[in-house]
Amino acid sequence: MIDLHCHSTCSDGTFTPEELAEMGRGFSVFAITDHDNCDGGARFLEASRGQGGVRLAGIELSLEPERGYGEFHMLGLGIDVEARSLAGFLEEIRRGRDDRNERMVAKLCELGMPLTMEEVVAESGGEVVARPHVARAMMKRGYVGSIAEAFAKAIGPGCPAYCSRFHPQPEAAIAAIHAAGGVAVMAHPRSWAKDASMLRAGLAKLKDAGLDGIEAVYQANTPDVTLDHLMAAKELGLAVSAGSDFHGANKPTITLGMKVECEDEFIAPLLARLGEVRKGR
Repeated sequence: MIDLHCHSTCSDGTFTPEELAEMGRGFSVFAITDHDNCDGGARFLEASRGQGGVRLAGIELSLEPERGYGEFHMLGLGIDVEARSLAGFLEEIRRGRDDRNERMVAKLCELGMPLTMEEVVAESGGEVVARPHVARAMMKRGYVGSIAEAFAKAIGPGCPAYCSRFHPQPEAAIAAIHAAGGVAVMAHPRSWAKDASMLRAGLAKLKDAGLDGIEAVYQANTPDVTLDHLMAAKELGLAVSAGSDFHGANKPTITLGMKVECEDEFIAPLLARLGEVRKGR
């Protein structure tokens, strides 16, 4: 089993980095990839000590998509969580999140669902505040019965309380990931481009900008989508990864861990590229 995409309580997951490390005991390759922060990376690596296999600190960044493309998330895998350049890059993103959260809470108040930022922050446990924390605060107030309902009726894209936030450009994110000694991997490419030709054209541009790989094997993929992503990666000379996008109770249908054939062969190009990036720092 491998998993290069999972979230802890340091963003919008419900298991701590230490709990995730224990849950993935026995995985051959495992990474923690919280949204817009790497606060749990050192804890995850320390808790994984002595387990064997490959354990990586990572991050998931929400980026500005090119016109015509959809949601764009980038994984930074194998990063140095102490890298100063990355800390500065993330601070700008955090400020954008904070601004969006305040505007979203204000809109909910206007819609007759009053909340305070203190309530929302309390749901985050002091970690990066994200929309699931807003949803949980809404549930406690009795406005909605579930996180899914909160997103569907109020805080999801196109809903009355939804607010956009700052997203870095892909080139800046790739550079920041490389500067921190990690590899840049597009998460769930299907969310970004459903058309096969459009996907390949966009990936070719991103490869020129330094993209290292794509998350070709993703738990929500259908078999034909996975096959197309594997083919696209091969055609363009990109490495591949596999991830569940595990969030614990916040996304209860997603399970931790992914099965791939010939694990060592599957992951070898990505780990080799990681070695090259680290040597070039």
